[in-house]
Amino acid sequence: DRMGKRGRACVVVLGDLGRSPRMQYHALSLARQASLQVDIVAYGGSIPHEAVLKHPSIHIHTMAQPRFINLLPKILYPVTLLLKAFIQFTMLLWFLFVKVPAPDIFLVQNPPSVPTLIAVKWASSWRRAAFVVDWHNFGYTLLALSLGRNNLFVSLYRWFEKHYGKMATGSLCVTKAMQHELEQNWGVSARVLYDQPPEFFRPALLEEKHELFCRVKKDLCHPIGVYDIISRELENQEPSETLFTTKRNDEISLKQNRPALVVSSTSWTPDENFGILLEAAVMYDRRVAARSEGSETAEIAEEQRLYPNLLFIITGKGPEKEMYEEKIKRLNLKHVAFRTMWLSAEDYPLLLGSADLGVCLHTSSSGLDLPMKVVDMFGCGLPVCSVSYSCIQELVKDGQNGLLFSSSSELADQLLILFKGFPGNCDALMSLKAGAMETGSSGRWATEWEDCAKPLINQAKSISRISKCGMMKGELKTGVLGCSSQLIM
Repeated sequence: DRMGKRGRACVVVLGDLGRSPRMQYHALSLARQASLQVDIVAYGGSIPHEAVLKHPSIHIHTMAQPRFINLLPKILYPVTLLLKAFIQFTMLLWFLFVKVPAPDIFLVQNPPSVPTLIAVKWASSWRRAAFVVDWHNFGYTLLALSLGRNNLFVSLYRWFEKHYGKMATGSLCVTKAMQHELEQNWGVSARVLYDQPPEFFRPALLEEKHELFCRVKKDLCHPIGVYDIISRELENQEPSETLFTTKRNDEISLKQNRPALVVSSTSWTPDENFGILLEAAVMYDRRVAARSEGSETAEIAEEQRLYPNLLFIITGKGPEKEMYEEKIKRLNLKHVAFRTMWLSAEDYPLLLGSADLGVCLHTSSSGLDLPMKVVDMFGCGLPVCSVSYSCIQELVKDGQNGLLFSSSSELADQLLILFKGFPGNCDALMSLKAGAMETGSSGRWATEWEDCAKPLINQAKSISRISKCGMMKGELKTGVLGCSSQLIM
């Protein structure tokens, strides 16, 4: 190629790659759909999806976490922030300037913004590569959760985020609301790339459900320090059955008396008020228990049996997990149980595809991003109850593919409405499930990426290749600015 095409992209994630699904999907699309060699620079921790690990064109470069900083006393928090940013910055420069082969394009996840945007901008200039930012949220709003909006560090952080964000060759973002905010108040033109589920998020087959529940049986047996309805039921099980399925003569069937399975995934951070779900679970439990205790007639007893026991499986890792597990231990519920677990990238879609309802507590620090967990749930045909906030209706259509709530009592009411008559006679739940199936099948990541991201990537790559031809600096500047405006229209 006379233009010196190298066909290489570098995906930068200043976080755990295994917990950054959107960036994993970007890497897969860059390799599969743009036919590029892809270097990923990220932290280790959770295991990425098998498709990423096994793709011959994807190369993962793992940075070491500066964990010793977490041992410093909290009184030194401002110093800790600066020290952590400096160490991360130095490490990023080493990887981006030296360790990875020179790419045509850097694609960076934001947030975190500091020091990521600065390091990637410097590296893109040095290596004459295009610089594309994928805006998932705003970093300064996340920092403000712990420091407050008026804090000097938050203001400084916002300045860096805006200043370096504007320098990008092109930008992607996750909602129309964020696109508008970037355009109006940041001077950044971004193209909306909605999160969509990749092909491995789909409803689970009956055999897959049975095998999954066999695999996680030990996790379900082991309660969070309490002996509950699920513990009792699992004690009396035969090897051929699980909590939800039975296998007889190689025939698998769903149990009629099974509990309803509700799944919620969380990073256990302050922007998700998990207390809402716990309070709703207590309200559901009390209402069902009250009906049970008042069952003096066969008719009322039958009415009470219309409401199933609920099993909430909460997946994810994060700082507030242990605090909430302690709260769960003290709930003493009769008809509701909780389990927390971490699933592999292959088993998580199977869990969503086996569940009856998803719950999302994501509220967004900026109010401008959408929860990817809900996208995954829809991919599996799983209806959702979600906390209502400013732009959530870009994803959750109230009454069609899910329900929106603003309080724990609203969520408790929704659980009672949706699960009345479970499993065979719950029309409201089945109606939402049909809507979720329709949403999930209407869009997939590969299609969305092809339509929205690939043109921007190709334009940015062209700019990089022109740069490598040795254009005059003034011409290059004009060319980059001119192409940028076309690129992100």
